[in-house]
Amino acid sequence: MKPQRHTVILELVRENRIPSQEALRERLSSRGIEVAQATLSRDIRELGLVKVPDENGGSVYLVPPGVTDPTPTLARLMPSLYIGADGVGNLLVLKTLIGGAQTIAVGIDWEEWPEVVGTIAGDDTVLIILRQESHREEVVRRLEELAGIEAAR
Repeated sequence: MKPQRHTVILELVRENRIPSQEALRERLSSRGIEVAQATLSRDIRELGLVKVPDENGGSVYLVPPGVTDPTPTLARLMPSLYIGADGVGNLLVLKTLIGGAQTIAVGIDWEEWPEVVGTIAGDDTVLIILRQESHREEVVRRLEELAGIEAAR
């Protein structure tokens, strides 16, 4: 998934001279991570990687200062913003503290969970559209785990 891929990308760029997206894609492939060019471009943009000139007249990717933790925002914010979740059918409504919904929705979208079609956020409410009704319990469990809530089921 994306967080693991981002971790490997940061590691590869820090430890190797990576002159192009294609070279990075090949290094990822050698680690068993297959990624489309469009996805890799998005990863590079999200991580804030920069391309700088090297001493040989070419250029290489660098990790900018301050990029140290590719942990998704969702994992960092859920414990302090999550209030609860309830749903019906393939719809799940997540309640957050006031002002937390959009940040949580972005975090859920960033995770690229296969069960989630997408999110819509208000101020303190996120509507999560699931692919199937059967995914609802698993997504709630995952959200509660991220929030640090013990399953009482």
